[in-house]
Amino acid sequence: MPEHRGLNIARKGLAVSERYDAHTIEAKWQARWASAGVDAASDDPADTRPRYYCLVMFPYPSGNLHMGHVRNYCLGDAVARYKRMRGFNVLHPIGWDAFGLPAENAAIKHGRSPAEWTWANIAQMRAQLRRLGLSYDWSREIATCHPDYYRWEQWLFTRLLDKGLAYQAEAEVNWCEACHTVLANEQVEDGACWRCDTPVTRKRLRQWFIRITAYAEELLADLDRLSGWPARVVEMQRNWIGKSVGAEVRFPLCGRKDALTVFTTRPDTLMGVTYLALAAGHPLVQERAREDAQLAAFVAECARSSTREADIETMEKRGMPLGIEAEHPVTGERIPVWVANFVLMGYGTGAVMSVPAHDARDFAFAQKYGLPIKQVVAPVDGEWDLAQGAFCEDGVLMASGAFDGLDSATARARITEWLEARGLGKARVQYRLRDWLVSRQRYWGAPIPVVHCPECGVVPVPDEDLPVRLPTDLRPTGAGSPLADCDAFRQTRCPRCKGAAERELDTFDTFMESSWYMNRYTSPRNTRAMVDARAMARWAPVDQYIGGVEHAVLHLLYARFYHKLMRDLGLFTSEEGGDEPFVNLLTQGMVLKDGAKMSKSKGNTVDPNALIERMGADTARLFTLFAAPPEKDLEWNDAGVDGAHRFLNRVWRLQHRLADWPEGASDTAACKALRFAVHDTIRKVTHAFEHGFAFNVAIAALMELANALQAFSVAGVHARAVFREGLEALVTMLAPFVPHFACEMGERLGFETMATLRAWPEVDEAALARDEVTLVVQVQGKKRGEVTVAKDADRDAVLAAARADAAIAKWLDGMDIVKVILVPGRLLNIVVRPR
Repeated sequence: MPEHRGLNIARKGLAVSERYDAHTIEAKWQARWASAGVDAASDDPADTRPRYYCLVMFPYPSGNLHMGHVRNYCLGDAVARYKRMRGFNVLHPIGWDAFGLPAENAAIKHGRSPAEWTWANIAQMRAQLRRLGLSYDWSREIATCHPDYYRWEQWLFTRLLDKGLAYQAEAEVNWCEACHTVLANEQVEDGACWRCDTPVTRKRLRQWFIRITAYAEELLADLDRLSGWPARVVEMQRNWIGKSVGAEVRFPLCGRKDALTVFTTRPDTLMGVTYLALAAGHPLVQERAREDAQLAAFVAECARSSTREADIETMEKRGMPLGIEAEHPVTGERIPVWVANFVLMGYGTGAVMSVPAHDARDFAFAQKYGLPIKQVVAPVDGEWDLAQGAFCEDGVLMASGAFDGLDSATARARITEWLEARGLGKARVQYRLRDWLVSRQRYWGAPIPVVHCPECGVVPVPDEDLPVRLPTDLRPTGAGSPLADCDAFRQTRCPRCKGAAERELDTFDTFMESSWYMNRYTSPRNTRAMVDARAMARWAPVDQYIGGVEHAVLHLLYARFYHKLMRDLGLFTSEEGGDEPFVNLLTQGMVLKDGAKMSKSKGNTVDPNALIERMGADTARLFTLFAAPPEKDLEWNDAGVDGAHRFLNRVWRLQHRLADWPEGASDTAACKALRFAVHDTIRKVTHAFEHGFAFNVAIAALMELANALQAFSVAGVHARAVFREGLEALVTMLAPFVPHFACEMGERLGFETMATLRAWPEVDEAALARDEVTLVVQVQGKKRGEVTVAKDADRDAVLAAARADAAIAKWLDGMDIVKVILVPGRLLNIVVRPR
């Protein structure tokens, strides 16, 4: 039962009539939190509290927060604050994903160095994040452009070189001439650069790679362990890794000593191959193009085409014959070799065997160019007319010689065995995943720690010379990297022979920095190692990770890979840091306005700073957490923002009622009803935090409780104590969402500690016990009304109450009751028939 306590307002010397002044209150509590260090995680081994690691994807320091940032970081902050109130030692860090092309382009636009631009933006955004009242452990702040940070990814890269997991090779890449850099396939939109809309071309460059394919099977298998991740993200990664089981088949080239090797998942269709198709970047195509101007023009056209699979699927399929033939490995037939715009060098061998009768794309291509179509698989239950198109399902082999009559599954195994026995092929597992291209032809990134020596070749930079520092005083112009013209950086000595050498001028892809930052937070000031195994054992893996679903493949896949690399390099064990970096993942939705994503170009942005200036940070926090479930898109609504502000003012005024409570005898039933509402709200809000972070539901429940408190007008000491219990519970549960407001209200109510550090309220089950229950009444299975009866009422008593209700009784008129089914506490179903 609640205690009978007085209001603390008079003792604190605070005026009862004082209005809610968000700016004064927020400045006051932010200063107190910083002074007391309440948000710092404890590394003290004697601290026996359970540990919890909450992390939101760190931002690129653009200079200004947008509403997407506000929503994202307030989600994480609510989780972190709740866990602290539940007694956890919480790690909730922040940092800056500070390298990359956006900073370089912005610096060019404003005539400043990227370093100057970036550090100024970090200072500005740090102040904005602090103003939101986010409970970050600022002592662990990191910036990826600081040498103390990127030194360790350079160190790791040299270890990968030693183990053969990092290498340099020529590759066909997407190239943006305007940005002077390579682009990932995901960064090519409709054949153009995603940043500047310049048409993208394909060219061959010598690039640095990390062998992520060596971990393809583990990355795929461990997806089954990610039960705390959204199913669609897991599926996106599964598809991106793209495991295919099939066979590698050799097609000898007629009149030559070499052969073409293809991979196929359908060796059962081998006898139906009528042509081979090569990518425009295939060495054989490049060789022929040097002698054929028409072919060279087609290859150049292909180089300007998008390499996105979705684009390739829809674009017109075109090709040219190369004028050479290959020999079918089983029949010895001569098969024409073509170049086709739908074949990519990045998958498999850059060559495919084409079976028009059993592949829709091959069928369309064969029809267009008059190539043979040979059916070798038939449906199990009948024939197939090729006029309908390609038959792409499994079936029974035909026109396949010794393999006729075999079902497709058996034929795949038998044909593969036949090829292996003759040295013409072998079973193989193929992955869609390609090795990670980590080099970029830009300035503002971490230097790749190798030197090029004319005598020794490529030489890793030794540990004692790390970090290789990026010069921070250069100003790029957009015409290539300024590192090429910086002799102080470019010219160096070979670590082996001490002769003149040159540094690598490419820099790392920024995903290199963002793929391990979560582990660095566990020991961010460690100068002896990339991470401290003891700190990893204390904090890793991340319990709750929060960020946009757009990172489902690249960042999240690279982070999983990097974590496994760090484990296998002995930086920590599976027991110390786990095999996966993130236990649970929440992918929040976007913030929309007028039905579209907020964008300066669309003129539909909302400035968080202006909103905070007008109504305070807690209003901004409350609206973004209440307006939609976290995983759904949030539609901005000015009226909703005003409503959030009015709610805080309404709760603020509730404290004033305690100062002048009316005397008299308390209404026991009304007090009991309010206590039920209080503890039912505690149950709902706790459930929201523990099961999916449905903060919109939690805040709605808190608003209902505030309404119940406002409507409670019962006199007497006991009623006042019940009201106070409800108000204290309301303020305490508001603390994760509106921490400044809750701390101020808590101080006025006499809380012995800050509201944000107070123990989370516990449900009093006795308060939830009801003397009466409301049951749904159904007639013939359809709801016809509700009745309120004693909790222990039997079937006859409930039926009597139903008959006494006019809205229900009319459905029983002229009917005989055949059966009555009572589900205690839930419903009564009456089965009737006409008299």
